[in-house]
Amino acid sequence: MLFKTTQIAGIVTLAMIGNAMAQERITISSEWGSVTAEFADNAATKALIPMLPLTIDMSDHLRQEKTGNLPSPLPTSPRQREFKNGTLGLWGPDHFVVYYRDGQVPQPGIVILGQVKGGASIFDRPGAVSIRVERAK
Repeated sequence: MLFKTTQIAGIVTLAMIGNAMAQERITISSEWGSVTAEFADNAATKALIPMLPLTIDMSDHLRQEKTGNLPSPLPTSPRQREFKNGTLGLWGPDHFVVYYRDGQVPQPGIVILGQVKGGASIFDRPGAVSIRVERAK
């Protein structure tokens, strides 16, 4: 019985470590402030991580999001239409999006790249901004 309990504890520990390793934390900073986010675990984020750090020129779109182009396309991953304040997404293969309001997009939807902790309201203002995306320290 002790051996079985030890095995189960080991499996649970490994699963928890695997989940922690999958949660890559990043910082997104601009002249307006900075936020911390966690990347989703998918093919797109796995391709994006080696590109970091990145500076992306973002423009406002529909008063719900800031959008900008990545230096190269990312692989596709499952898409969804809904987003919420703080969702990081990929519209086209190289089109990075930070949503600062809740809503939904038309088909085919967005690839979810991650989520800003506490929301992305610092980007809820008109105009363009340059952001820096890097691994959190």
